[in-house]
Amino acid sequence: MRRGVLPVVGSRITKAQRPECRLRPILFEPNIRTFDHRVRGQEIVDVGRRGKRVMIHLGSHDVIVIEPRMTGLVLLADPPGPEHLRLRLTLTGGPNEQLLFWDRRGLGTVRLLSADELKIKVDGKLGPDALRVTHDDLKGKLKTSRREIKVALLDQAVVAGIGNLYAAEILFLSGIDPRTRCDCLTGPQWKRIQQATHAVLQEAIQHEGSTLSDGTYRNALNGEGGYQNYHRVYDRVDELCIRCKKGRIRRIVQAQRSTFFCPNCQQRRGLHHTVRTI
Repeated sequence: MRRGVLPVVGSRITKAQRPECRLRPILFEPNIRTFDHRVRGQEIVDVGRRGKRVMIHLGSHDVIVIEPRMTGLVLLADPPGPEHLRLRLTLTGGPNEQLLFWDRRGLGTVRLLSADELKIKVDGKLGPDALRVTHDDLKGKLKTSRREIKVALLDQAVVAGIGNLYAAEILFLSGIDPRTRCDCLTGPQWKRIQQATHAVLQEAIQHEGSTLSDGTYRNALNGEGGYQNYHRVYDRVDELCIRCKKGRIRRIVQAQRSTFFCPNCQQRRGLHHTVRTI
């Protein structure tokens, strides 16, 4: 999402609108009148990311923080449908006339924060970014936790940026059973999880994310991502494992989320191998 909307850098916001939506309202701060007053006329000087949040930095040092959550999309093109449009920024001075936030289920959030508010409301609540986290960071935060490792990786206060799909892929690449308790993991296993986190997320970014059969995720131009074609375990229940060629992918539920894994090569004590892409 961040890379997709980078072309708006250098554009100026001429208007902010919150289109009428009769469906579930999202968290939107401050109210649209104040929001529009603060952003109107401001130049977009950068587009960043913090965990699973898109950060639109303005010349005033305010930041528009968009958290898409389950079904939110940050778009430059027209959205998948006319409903569920939550924010429209009208732009001038760049290649795009608008930047949109569209959210079908209404779980996402839009907040306009000052630099000081950003430190408290975003930076202060999130762990290290998943692309920068070290194995010492992970081990230090989780080595005494009795939570299952798959569930713990989804905790954004521990590490920011790992979603459900990617946690399953990370643990497959690590050779670790997703049900393993954090306090049972060894030093080498923490290192493999960290290495796999970087490998999986970099690969997913390269392929612009995963568009599953429900078609929910779209890139900034309302096109499909490509990483679903490279999933090793996610949504492949009963298929033969591509690594061991013996086990069949299982699906279980952890913390009300689907987990996919190979019971043959993701054992409770993990596999002693170097993390590598397959």
